[in-house]
Amino acid sequence: MDGLLAITIVLIVYAVGDLISAKTRSLVPMMFVASVIFMVGFWAGLPTTLFKDAQLIGFGSLMIGLLITHMGTLMNLKELIKQWKTVVIALAAVIGIGIFLFVVGSPIIGREYAIASAPPIAGGVVAALIMGDAAKAAGFEDLAVFATILVVVQGFVGFPVASFCLSRESKRILKEGANGQNNVAEATEQGAASTKKTLLPPLPKDLQTTFVLLAKLSIVALLSFKLAELTGGIVHKYVMCLFMGVITCELGFLEKDIMTKANALGLAMVGLMAVVFASLTQATPEMLKSLLLPIVGSLMMGATGIAIFSSLTGKILGQSMYMSIAIGMSALFGFPGTFILSNEVANANGKTEEERKMILDEILPKMLISGFITVTIASVVLAGSMSKLF
Repeated sequence: MDGLLAITIVLIVYAVGDLISAKTRSLVPMMFVASVIFMVGFWAGLPTTLFKDAQLIGFGSLMIGLLITHMGTLMNLKELIKQWKTVVIALAAVIGIGIFLFVVGSPIIGREYAIASAPPIAGGVVAALIMGDAAKAAGFEDLAVFATILVVVQGFVGFPVASFCLSRESKRILKEGANGQNNVAEATEQGAASTKKTLLPPLPKDLQTTFVLLAKLSIVALLSFKLAELTGGIVHKYVMCLFMGVITCELGFLEKDIMTKANALGLAMVGLMAVVFASLTQATPEMLKSLLLPIVGSLMMGATGIAIFSSLTGKILGQSMYMSIAIGMSALFGFPGTFILSNEVANANGKTEEERKMILDEILPKMLISGFITVTIASVVLAGSMSKLF
């Protein structure tokens, strides 16, 4: 297929997914819509070389390291320290997913499915890519499709459970007259920019060009790969990218949210999503039918692991059961779902602007932090660890 035609088709499908997601307030995720369209299209005769013809596979693969390093620059260590209980509960939820699926899930859905499902359920696209690559290397081609499908459907479990828990938490907040210590403006400002002093002075604004910013980002990603090699494979290269992104941003070498500043995030995501959707070219109706039980089983067991581990950890830390479970469930949808859902719950339960603000101030910082911890950090680390179990 002509390259320009191929990339046009891909972008139109992405756009349709975005529009439906926006209309349904992310209850029907973009990835779900796009996956369905691509699968039906491939079954109807759309060339399975679509993403390769669009020149997105190689580009997207190259972008993974840069994107994960960029994700590290989004971490706000000061806010993480302030919300340490939320961080601990979120980490416990991810640990719960891994343990529950590996121990309980292996005899039910099979060891390989249990291993492949835990990181994508705990996170999203990057975790699915890591597990998909590891599965292919081990000769399990169908597991790459399985990991992709998990990413696109897990929100249908996470959203309703988290919504129910946050609604119950909102009623508790209103009843007790709880007052939050943070608000969305503070969270946004702290997440978007930091005025703290760093070891390295920031570049002058006129030198923060697209090429300069991307060059620095590439240097850190390349260094991360080399450092990972020095560990002999003990630390996965993408896990190292994440950690190096955090460290170099704290030092001042990388700017916060660097790919957005470089006007490169959107195009990089186009390539990354193509790498994820590429596995759907192998998703025949027969394969999907055979994967139905592992998909449903892994999601149910993953959600159960989240509920058990997050609620027990929350109880130890003095947090409410419903808030703790909602924090854990953020692994199933992440940002922007955490932001959208928090606002919807606050609007639905607060009768006045004061009540809505009271609810939002209490739940929003926790949901934002938990989403970043589970999807951005913990799931990548879990994937790096479990990919070695095939």
